Amino acid sequence: MASASDPVKDLADEPVDHRFKGLPPDAQTHGLTVGELAAERRDLYTGGFTTPVLTLDADALEHNLAALGTYAARHDLAFAPHGKTPMAPQLFRRQLEHGAWGITVAMPHQARVCRAFGIRTIFLANELVDAPALRWVADELAADPGFRFVCYVDSVRGVELMDAALQGHSATLDVVLELGAGAEGRTGLRTDDECQAVAQAVAASPALRLAGVAGYEATMPGADADSVRAWLHRLTALAADLDKQGLFTGTGLDEVIVSAGGSEWFDAVAEVFAGIPELSLPVLPLLRSGAYVSHDHGWYSGLTPFNRVPEEGGLLPAFRLWTQVVSRPTPGQAFVNAGKRDIAYDLGLPEVLAVRSARDGVERAATGIRVTKLSDQHAWVETDADATPLEVGDWVSLGMAHPCTIFEKWPLIPVVEADGAVTDYVRTFF
Repeated sequence: MASASDPVKDLADEPVDHRFKGLPPDAQTHGLTVGELAAERRDLYTGGFTTPVLTLDADALEHNLAALGTYAARHDLAFAPHGKTPMAPQLFRRQLEHGAWGITVAMPHQARVCRAFGIRTIFLANELVDAPALRWVADELAADPGFRFVCYVDSVRGVELMDAALQGHSATLDVVLELGAGAEGRTGLRTDDECQAVAQAVAASPALRLAGVAGYEATMPGADADSVRAWLHRLTALAADLDKQGLFTGTGLDEVIVSAGGSEWFDAVAEVFAGIPELSLPVLPLLRSGAYVSHDHGWYSGLTPFNRVPEEGGLLPAFRLWTQVVSRPTPGQAFVNAGKRDIAYDLGLPEVLAVRSARDGVERAATGIRVTKLSDQHAWVETDADATPLEVGDWVSLGMAHPCTIFEKWPLIPVVEADGAVTDYVRTFF
């Protein structure tokens, strides 16, 4: 009997074609697959790639994957990295190889991508009230006894909608109470009374099982170390209180989930979770950072907990967006051929990292060059009088200021070794 296909490895069999920006046109002409193109180890700069082209640094990517895997293990944290940042099954697999407990997603279609590529444990960090999606989850749970699915709940109305959608299904859905990160945070329960009401509604539901508590501290306006720790203590106290009421016992649970942690405050999460009081069941302290995979040259580079506790390790920016100068209308102005359709710009403009001369192929650090504005397909670049020389045809590399909205703009991303060889391609699904 033939062995079952591996959907992640099967990605290498996709044809290289017009769907994928920046790849060599002759790869499509010659009918190459992604795997065949990777096997050629083409040089990024001389191998026919077109601009703009987003790349991932192979060494930085592996470093970051190892850094968070090691951090979680050192602090006895389970780890479910937020997959909505890359939505890349190849990276999911590598995260699991580095010890991840499962993958976190935000939307039902992201969970479907995970299941299509064999993910067995999914944490959906949102209240799931879409009836067709709930029925799909129930069917997946019924068909695969090894599949674990957990989602948020933050309202009695949400419990009612889940109950209604799951009528007639044998599977029980695990939910965690979402505690809002402050009065002005994003989603989640605000008051103790609301927490109690929703917990009791879950306990009374034949379709749901209360599996723990969770939240996302980074949505707290004006968050600082003290306010984040105070909220985390409130989260762990909520778990202890629900446990005292017997809401986790007798339900068939093996453990109680207590989960938090974006990419800005996982040091606080590790500190507070280390002091979770003993409950009637073992506790699964679950960290969900996601942006660490690629890191960035702006937002997270100034906020990562590794900056506050450098002895714990560090992260490296893995993205480079290579663009090309297509206009140099004045001595102080240039335009490169990438804009809003190619660049993550929601939390800041990209940083100009380097210039690769079209004349001699030499790469030089960019000094006196900055992006000032983005159009749909152009970045507006300003140059000082003593800036690194810049002329039409030169390649200009940009570092992203926020990684979370860049993966969705690039469905196939070259992975580049230190010598410039492209040895892999990361497929994304949004």
